[in-house]
Amino acid sequence: MEDVLAVYQLPHDPLYPVVCMDESNKQLVGEIHAPIPAVPGHGHILDHEYVRNGVATLFVEVEPLAGRRHVEVTERRTRQDWARFIKAMLDERYPQAVKVRLVMDNLNTHDIASLYETFAPAEARRLAERLEIHYTPKHGSWLNIAEIELSALNGQCLRRRIPSSQEMRNEIAAWQSDRNHRGAPVNWRFTTKDARIKLTRLYPKL
Repeated sequence: MEDVLAVYQLPHDPLYPVVCMDESNKQLVGEIHAPIPAVPGHGHILDHEYVRNGVATLFVEVEPLAGRRHVEVTERRTRQDWARFIKAMLDERYPQAVKVRLVMDNLNTHDIASLYETFAPAEARRLAERLEIHYTPKHGSWLNIAEIELSALNGQCLRRRIPSSQEMRNEIAAWQSDRNHRGAPVNWRFTTKDARIKLTRLYPKL
């Protein structure tokens, strides 16, 4: 826990950016009957029946101090999907970074081994050398700022029926563009000092 909190106290450095990453899933839901559009006297009406169109996976990254985020929608959440997301992050979104200080949970796909299972050894090593990984502790995913971004995404963009992955990508792209344009940073206030006072029960009794 204190390792992650120490990372959040670092000043903004484009060469060593702090980036938080998380993933989630979202049910794709289509309509059986066409919705009734809003008219004077009643709002938009949806039928209670719907059809399940599968599940989409969301990969989310956010740079808290820069107020920049990126979301990708995939069909799966395999090691290869994570590895390709990380490669794009390093080579396309942070090409100038010497190392990306990556904060994430310790899901079994979130490790260097995934890079080696996806790319040739030399490429996997190149990518791994540009990562400085900081894992949130078990049952401590609330320390991951990317969860805040996921909550905003769900509340502002995805709280309705979306029938397909492509429509979800379009909606998220518009949300992401607007949020990045506004440059909404995350002001993390919980420090190591706070943890030692408020979460003293989690520390060993010496």
